[in-house]
Amino acid sequence: MSCCVYTENFPDRGSVYVRENGQLYKVNQVSGGVHNCAPNPRPSKLFSEGFSVELCVNRENDNGRTDHFIFTYTKEGNLRYSAKSLFSLALSYIADNINHVDSMIGFPEQIAEKLFYAADVRQKFTEPGTGLGALQKFTDAYGNLVLRTLCLKNSYLVISEKLEEIKSFRDLICLDLSSCKLGDEHELLEHITSERLSSLTQLLLKDNCLSDIGVRKMTAPVRIMKRGLENLSVLDLSCNPGITNKGLKYLCSFKKLNYLDLSGTGLKDKKAAICWIQTQIGLFRSEVPLKEFDHNSCKTEGWAEQTILQWEHAILEAIRPQENLNSRGAVQSFYGKRLKAEGPLEYPTTTRESNFVNLQFYKGREEMSSFSFLKGKPEINEELIIKHKKKDAVEQKEQNFKSNNSSFSKADWDLLNSY
Repeated sequence: MSCCVYTENFPDRGSVYVRENGQLYKVNQVSGGVHNCAPNPRPSKLFSEGFSVELCVNRENDNGRTDHFIFTYTKEGNLRYSAKSLFSLALSYIADNINHVDSMIGFPEQIAEKLFYAADVRQKFTEPGTGLGALQKFTDAYGNLVLRTLCLKNSYLVISEKLEEIKSFRDLICLDLSSCKLGDEHELLEHITSERLSSLTQLLLKDNCLSDIGVRKMTAPVRIMKRGLENLSVLDLSCNPGITNKGLKYLCSFKKLNYLDLSGTGLKDKKAAICWIQTQIGLFRSEVPLKEFDHNSCKTEGWAEQTILQWEHAILEAIRPQENLNSRGAVQSFYGKRLKAEGPLEYPTTTRESNFVNLQFYKGREEMSSFSFLKGKPEINEELIIKHKKKDAVEQKEQNFKSNNSSFSKADWDLLNSY
């Protein structure tokens, strides 16, 4: 089969050039031959002066993006580009417009994770206007997949700036708020007792200026409405001098509590407190520090791990210019002026160190081992049965007293109405 092309029917469009294997060749349209024009020193103009190339012609349809292509270089040094996959283009488009998505409920988790990371790279969760709404779409749909554990130790600035974003996280397992100086009236303390964090098993509130009032508020939903921190297993209330012996009675509402730290609190009669915790809550004092309170087990884990780091980095960058104020001190020291010592006040050892006693408690297993060990000894079993009968009778009396006196105090009713 042959094909004949008549060149006289087509206008002369000039010379045609072809690049092959890194070299430029000239095609002769008349004879069809190919000539190598690399040795030709005379420059040739391939394009006119007004010629231009644009990859994305219609910028209204692609949102002005120019990264729809992947550019690479061949071995010969030639520039080559290939189009991205349709999935990558769709993922990028949704990530850029995540604030316009109505809901993520029912969306596959594998795709949602990639979409979350794509939006996180574009810092969509740090935008002041739409960041909270975008983050809440993921937390409402995927719960603890977005964030399972959250460590905000010494991050009181992050809490004050991103309080609503932090409150959007739900189904957390571990929460570390140590040294955040929240106090009894902070909004986050009330959020901890909500149903969104009913799955919380580990709560660290060391050095937060809490008192008996804060403990009463924290346990109110469990005591009154039987919801809230009912699954709490580890509780750290150390270094809160405002917690006294009066606040211990509120801790009885945590039925699943296995570890408790009351070191550095305002307990006056420590022996009576240790005895009361052992008999009423069933926790025994540990002679050695427990690993549950070394603050290494709770780390930020989940899809939003990098998001938390972005928040911390942005806040540190915002307060960094204040460090330049120290230059004035350097100038004063240059001219021989002595600066007053700046820093925290040093308290006497009698008020800080002498009163600090390790009061860490754990769930004792002696009772369980005694049942398995004392099998076959009827005389001891009878004593245990009598002991447990007395204990059950006391608990029954307490329940009857509560049922007969079902009226709560005014403070409890105020808490009940606030939820």
